Amino acid sequence: MPPLLARLPADLWTVPYAGSRHPGSPAATARPDLALGANCQLYAYEVLRHFGRPLPPLRSAELWADRTATREVPDPAPLDLLLYSPDGTAYGAHVGVWMAEDSVLHLCREVGHPAVWHPADFAARPRYRRLVGVKRPLPAA
Repeated sequence: MPPLLARLPADLWTVPYAGSRHPGSPAATARPDLALGANCQLYAYEVLRHFGRPLPPLRSAELWADRTATREVPDPAPLDLLLYSPDGTAYGAHVGVWMAEDSVLHLCREVGHPAVWHPADFAARPRYRRLVGVKRPLPAA
């Protein structure tokens, strides 16, 4: 198991998928505890927060457009965010966290709980077949 994955607390391995619990949603704002579930973005941001890299509650298109808290990079490094979509557009894109070489931690409806996939696993599914790009969280100012 990659070292970063080994440092993930048990409660982040048991988060159920809940599509209505996304950044800025009334449900997530009122009760931010992930035990009630999360979508891919909320989950990825909590993983980053655990490792000391908090991000604002951006939706996928906002995350892709952001140049304040993140920057686009050509190749992923540990704790970078990867955005996937059917057609390469950022709106509604799925978000995962690069944990180690060819290991992307994410939360999706298909699995229902956190999972680690190889990039080829995303490419094999129409919903995630295109990598929109990679975003690196910037150090907090």
